[in-house]
Amino acid sequence: MSDHLIPQVLAGKVAAVTGGVRGIGARCVARLAAAGARVAIVDRAPDEGMPSHDHLARCDVAEEAAVVAAFAGIAEALGPIDILVNGAGLTVRAPALDMRAADFTHVISVNLTGAFLCAREAARQMRGRGGAIVSIASVMGLSGGLFPNVAYQSSKGGLVNLTRALAVEWAPLGIRVNAVAPTYVETDLTRGLLADPVATGRIIDATPMRRLATLEEVADAVLFLVGPGAAMTTGHTLPVDGGFLAV
Repeated sequence: MSDHLIPQVLAGKVAAVTGGVRGIGARCVARLAAAGARVAIVDRAPDEGMPSHDHLARCDVAEEAAVVAAFAGIAEALGPIDILVNGAGLTVRAPALDMRAADFTHVISVNLTGAFLCAREAARQMRGRGGAIVSIASVMGLSGGLFPNVAYQSSKGGLVNLTRALAVEWAPLGIRVNAVAPTYVETDLTRGLLADPVATGRIIDATPMRRLATLEEVADAVLFLVGPGAAMTTGHTLPVDGGFLAV
């Protein structure tokens, strides 16, 4: 669906999207803005061709003090946060026997610890008002994956259970916590892998719908989970995977 056709279901809401400069995060920024939300991008650095946004918070999500300051700045600029999309992430691909501890720790610190820190700060603003949090997990958080990527797989598996734990703890506060688990999508993280036709062929063969997901399809799932149509949905990880996990 084109952005201009999206109903204004988020009018009056304030949304924050981490990793919102590129890839899935950028597409989520566009979708949320099209649905009427005022959107803050939380990212390490701006980039040419950034999506339209109302506030930019430069922040490394793995640094607690930076996250606290960034989210306080969003509240000051736009008002308390109603919606958080945890989209910041990275990977270091290497066989487990060759993986350096420092690289493993770095991936966990951004993909899992960073998601927790941002969720905590958003929830502190949502407390007493309610809100919705959606994290970008992965099919690799629900499976062993097709290729060696142990740090990423571990971080996304942790993110799936972080989603459950926070959903249970924060339900009495009116805060819904969900995740989206995309299959392979062409982004900066996957471009090198997808440049290999053999690797791409393995992915397609493992996917009943015989294609990759698009950025728009992932962002639409996020938009549903943060919107009024998902008012009774929490603690859920929604695969956007073309049947990958059903095989």
